[in-house]
Amino acid sequence: MREPKMSLRKGYNVWVEDKDSAWVAAEVADVSGKQIQVVISSGKKIAVSFEKLFTRDADADHTGVDDMTKLPYLNEPEVLYNLARRYALNDIYTYTGSILIAVNPFTRLPHLYNAHMMDQYKGATFGDLSPHVFAVADASYRAMVNDKRSQSILVSGESGAGKTETTKLIMQYLTYVGGRAAGDDRRVEQQVLESNPLLEAFGNARTVRNDNSSRFGKFVEIQFDANGRISGAAIRTYLLERSRVVQITDPERNYHCFYQLCASGKDAENYKLGHPSNFHYLNQSKTYELDGVSSAQEYMNTRRAMDVVGISVDDQQAIFRTLAAILHLGNIEFSPGKEHDSSTIKDKKSEFHLQMTANLFMCDADLLLATLCTRSIQTCEGLIVKALDSNAAIASRDALAKTVYARLFDWLVEKINRSVGQDLDSKAQIGVLDIYGFECFKNNSFEQFCINFANEKLQQHFNEHVFKMEQEEYKKEQINWSYIDFIDNQDVLDLIEKKPIGIIALLDEACMFPKSTHGTFSTKLFQCLQTHKRLERAKFSETSFTVFHYAGKVTYQTDSFLDKNRDYVVVEHSSLLSSSKCSFVAGLFPSLQEESRSSYKFSSVASRFKQQLQSLMETLNSTEPHYIRCVKPNSFNRPQKFENQSVLHQLRCGGVLEAVRISLAGYPTRRTYLEFVDRFGILAPEFMDGSHDVKTLTERILKKLQLENFQLGRNKIFLRAGQIAVLDARRAEVLDNAAKFIQNRLRTYIALRNFTSTREAAIILQTHCRGCLARTLFSRKKATAAAVFIQKYVRRWLLRRAYIQLYSAAVLIQSNIRGLSARQKFLYRKEQKAAMLIQVQWRMFKVRSAYKHYQSSVIVIQCLWRRKLAKRKFLRLRQEANETGALRLAKNKLSKQLEDLTWRLNLEKRLRVSNEEAKLLEISKLQNTLKSLNKELDVAKMTKIDECNKNSLLQTQLEMSVKEKSELEGRLIGMAELTKENENLKVSVESFEKQKSALEHDLVNARKDSNDAMEKLQEVEEKCKQLQQNMKSLEEKLTVLEDENLALRQKVLVTSPKSHLPGLVKPISEKYSGMLLPNVDEKPGYESPTPTKYIVPFSRSIPDSRRSRMTIEKHQENHEFLLRCIKEDMGFRDDKPVAACIIYKCLLHWRAFESERTAIFDHIIMGINDVLKLGDEEYVLPYWLSNASTLLCLLQRTLQSNGFLTPSQRSGGITAKMAQGLKSPLKYIGFESSVSHVEARYPAILFKQQLTASVEKIFGLIRDNLKKELSPLLGLCIQAPKTVRAHTGKPSRSPGGVPQPSLSSHWDSIIKFLDSLLSRLRGNYVPSFFIRKLITQVFSFINISLFNSLLLRRECCTFSNGEYVKSGLAELERWIVNTTEEIAGTSWHELNYIRQAVGFLVIHQKRKKSLEEIKQDLCPALTVRQIYRICTMYWDDKYGTQSVSTEVVTQMRDTLNKDSQNLNSNSFLLDDDLSIPFSTEDISKAIPELDPSGIELPPFLRELPSAQFLVATT
Repeated sequence: MREPKMSLRKGYNVWVEDKDSAWVAAEVADVSGKQIQVVISSGKKIAVSFEKLFTRDADADHTGVDDMTKLPYLNEPEVLYNLARRYALNDIYTYTGSILIAVNPFTRLPHLYNAHMMDQYKGATFGDLSPHVFAVADASYRAMVNDKRSQSILVSGESGAGKTETTKLIMQYLTYVGGRAAGDDRRVEQQVLESNPLLEAFGNARTVRNDNSSRFGKFVEIQFDANGRISGAAIRTYLLERSRVVQITDPERNYHCFYQLCASGKDAENYKLGHPSNFHYLNQSKTYELDGVSSAQEYMNTRRAMDVVGISVDDQQAIFRTLAAILHLGNIEFSPGKEHDSSTIKDKKSEFHLQMTANLFMCDADLLLATLCTRSIQTCEGLIVKALDSNAAIASRDALAKTVYARLFDWLVEKINRSVGQDLDSKAQIGVLDIYGFECFKNNSFEQFCINFANEKLQQHFNEHVFKMEQEEYKKEQINWSYIDFIDNQDVLDLIEKKPIGIIALLDEACMFPKSTHGTFSTKLFQCLQTHKRLERAKFSETSFTVFHYAGKVTYQTDSFLDKNRDYVVVEHSSLLSSSKCSFVAGLFPSLQEESRSSYKFSSVASRFKQQLQSLMETLNSTEPHYIRCVKPNSFNRPQKFENQSVLHQLRCGGVLEAVRISLAGYPTRRTYLEFVDRFGILAPEFMDGSHDVKTLTERILKKLQLENFQLGRNKIFLRAGQIAVLDARRAEVLDNAAKFIQNRLRTYIALRNFTSTREAAIILQTHCRGCLARTLFSRKKATAAAVFIQKYVRRWLLRRAYIQLYSAAVLIQSNIRGLSARQKFLYRKEQKAAMLIQVQWRMFKVRSAYKHYQSSVIVIQCLWRRKLAKRKFLRLRQEANETGALRLAKNKLSKQLEDLTWRLNLEKRLRVSNEEAKLLEISKLQNTLKSLNKELDVAKMTKIDECNKNSLLQTQLEMSVKEKSELEGRLIGMAELTKENENLKVSVESFEKQKSALEHDLVNARKDSNDAMEKLQEVEEKCKQLQQNMKSLEEKLTVLEDENLALRQKVLVTSPKSHLPGLVKPISEKYSGMLLPNVDEKPGYESPTPTKYIVPFSRSIPDSRRSRMTIEKHQENHEFLLRCIKEDMGFRDDKPVAACIIYKCLLHWRAFESERTAIFDHIIMGINDVLKLGDEEYVLPYWLSNASTLLCLLQRTLQSNGFLTPSQRSGGITAKMAQGLKSPLKYIGFESSVSHVEARYPAILFKQQLTASVEKIFGLIRDNLKKELSPLLGLCIQAPKTVRAHTGKPSRSPGGVPQPSLSSHWDSIIKFLDSLLSRLRGNYVPSFFIRKLITQVFSFINISLFNSLLLRRECCTFSNGEYVKSGLAELERWIVNTTEEIAGTSWHELNYIRQAVGFLVIHQKRKKSLEEIKQDLCPALTVRQIYRICTMYWDDKYGTQSVSTEVVTQMRDTLNKDSQNLNSNSFLLDDDLSIPFSTEDISKAIPELDPSGIELPPFLRELPSAQFLVATT
């Protein structure tokens, strides 16, 4: 990658090699001979040779470039630091031509892989959007569909670089765009995706560099049919690392499936498993768990993946039983036997594991022990059994474990392929290769040798592809490329695979001899290949060798080469397991024929791998390749950490630098003529007069500079490596001279400005001094005059103050004297008044005392006289009391009182008896009433049709019962009062005569009778309660029926109109009409105002068959009339849609809204749908949007709920809304009282729901068609034309230039589109409400499309492009302003996102803006992730300014890392809203009043019989 010699001078920007950072930025300080003094970024000054320097682009943007072919200097450090800059901004994908480099972020970035992102890349041209793995997958898919040729995607990288995840994403995207073939229910795509976790469980393990490293190569071939749909798949695997089953090193792990099985819980207990530390094959490493991974959960995921792939439960149990057997097999230990070179079981623990292994394999334990401890050799004389020592037995045990696991893995792959199914008739395929990358460790063994051999093969294929792409580019541009050459690695491949002296051939030969060792193999290797330039003997080892691969030299230790290359098939092992009672285990080991004397069947692993690799290369050569190179940024698996040395090594191993090397061999620097002229036009300003095209200008500039290493293509100029540095140096010289000239002129200007300012300052100073002197003289004169003026007023003030003081003293003395005399007079008068008051009170007291004494004396005398008279009367009365006559009178009086009491008691008895009889009569009446109610309830249960009337009757009777109950309660209260009176009478009778005890006994009986009456009344109350419960149950049944009715309505609403045929409507109407209106007789069809309805005598005389035939013919005529009104373009009259008005008047005249069953509504809906399907959508959709909305509003005004929809309102939805609106449908349009309402039956309500759905459907179709028409126009508007843009990221300094077309040409097409839309809608008199909604949604789509394109395409995030889009948005703003607000609505606010994003692009001094200012002032509507995306993609192609500061970028990245778990906020793209932005109530409120009565009938309908009533009315 060495650049041609360049001329260096002081201040030149270069890259210097560094031990720690690989490369560091530096600036040339001095050039002296071969040594060059440079100052590195840390400030240190060092001396380096010229050969160790690379040119550095000082004007590079901190965001990097998305395609490294755009780098001005295509060299190793520029490639490295471009990746580092992009990785720091979480831009993990970068192109190198058609190659995608993916840097593992080690963090979740779900916003990059959601369905919305896949939809953005679907069908997009490769390179138009930001680099992404979806772009490569889409390019391969489109190439397969368009070119009818199979494709392949090669994913490579070292362990932990993200190859497996990248492969998953590719398969996920191919599943998204391919889907499943029509009629295929095999779920191929899901099975392909689910095969990943299954193969990961059995083929992935933890290594030093990665927790989930694939220890096998995988080629997934996804097959497609002729329509581009997935029809099948196949998976091929390569070189499973079998040795890992029996041998691992700390801190690595064995395959994941073993740890998952140990954590499976119940299954582990069944197989006698425990913690992994108890098993030899797992405890060789102390790492048993992975951070953040649950083995138990992964076990469940593996089982679920097996279910999806199609592995039965029995096979799943057999698989895990086999894994458990392998673990137990590893715990079998051997000790030396009694005989020489023999072995036996070591202890009881080993015997337990031997028995468990035999049980799990379902074979004999003794036979298993014999196969492990002995070997049989077939000779001419017979079978010879040879005993094995303990080491050989352990080797036999490990060989059995490796063989079983390898065959189990092969069975899984074969099962997945059978389950997914291969499409033999597939037209094309896309193969995804996920294979191990180049590996170079401290100790490299046989596995690393095979892996690096595969990478050498793939690198050769990669080099050929890159060279082919270079050739195609040169051929496309029609330049000479015959002398371009590149370095090939065929010599390394010959060293490895060539026969008969290649490394693999020599290794196989050594393996054929039993006594060969790694030492003999190494010796022969160096003897045969000692002169090969790519092979070298290791310095400190006799048996190790070094191979110089394309990515660097690797030293291999041959200690285990022979053992790992020998793939022995032990006959005893196969015979033992093929005879297993477990069909699954026996199926893994089919029976072998005895063809050899030895029980060992040798097979070369390297040769088999070589054949597989050759087959893979043949497959790849037959396809069109696409390359993805995965890079691991650091060895700690941490995000935002970039290790330069590690990444540089991976770039070399991945062939990226080899691709750069191939580009350097040709013409690495390529610029379009416009870019070249814009950057280097300042080198020849005399040609920049606008009279030449850009190609001629380029040629003249190069000839003037006398450059030779270039070629002119059709659209680009191609420069050899180093030529761009020469051009930049000449450009820098011109800019330096220009800077010196500017500095000269600036210094002159500054000196002149200083002199002028000094002279002006002197004049100003003189003027100021003169003014100061004049002001001083004036101040003195002014002070003198002021002093005289002040003296005058001071003297006056002193005299006045003396006079005022004298005057005040005189007044004060006079006032005091006058006050003293007045107070003395007042005191004298006060004393006189007090003396008079005292005298009056004393005289009054004396008179009152004399009066009170006289009065008390009189009262005493009166009391004494009255006492004397009373004593006399008392003596007289006492004498009379002693006489007997007085006693007789008292007795007679008491006798009369007793008679009165007796009479009253008898009267109470008679009243009580009469009350009891009345109560019994009432109770019998209530019982009869209850019996009648029970009979009526039984009748109500027998039929559902009479439930409503029965309910009302029961309600009435219940009310009467309640009234009677209230009357009985009143009577009971009266009885309680009588009871109290009886008790009072009883007390009075007992006081006069004890003989009346019989009356008390009768009273007790009366109480008992009253208690019986109370019990009977309680029984009546319980019966009333039971009746109430029955009433509630009936109400609940009615509610259930109404809910069922509502469900049927909703089903009818969501089904297509074609399903509402008359034959279907009739059964539904017959089924539910009785439930809705039980008293209405059934009528065929809908009621028509024919004479058969009004002239009863005449209708009776007509036969029923003739009458029904006439009705059917009349209905058929009406249907044909309505269908003709629908199919014909009726136009508009007085801004009213004629078709809607005629249909409404016909339905109203024929009383269709009042009909219980009718099919006319279904015919109308079907007719509208047929017209929408067959007609021209551009004109039919607006026409029917106007008619359907008008008809809907007329229905809303006319129809009135009949009461049965009220309970359904609680169910919500459009049915409930319409039912609610039917209560007062005309209050929204202003003339509710002037229009007669029509009772809406169920078909009418259903028709209104269907019509509402049709309006929404038409609106959605218009909106979708507008988006389809608008999408290509927006694709042109998001990016400024090339003639007005500068692509190089530098400001245009050309004095002349090519004439530029108008910037607004593409935006004018948007304006014309909007004008055309508005004219079409207005021409069809679409209500302004719908126009406003459509215009708003169109602007919302413009906002979403432009904003998403801006965030996905870096060339759109430029300053000049921001100005271009901003000018276009200004055109849209003018259009909105010119359009009335009634039409535009909130359209301008819908553009908030793109307006704020573009506004951010075109502001200056972005580096001075803080994050809060950007969030609150510049982009308040944008999220932090969206702002971060714009900031990292922005580049100033006009003034060369930088984006926001590094601090702001760091703050945003920290914020995003904290919110990375919130999946709702992870996407930076906007989603399109596909909902309907209005409801039925909105339509009713927004559309004005419409009177259909004044519509004239078109001439072609006047002759139809069904339209005669319309002619009469008009």
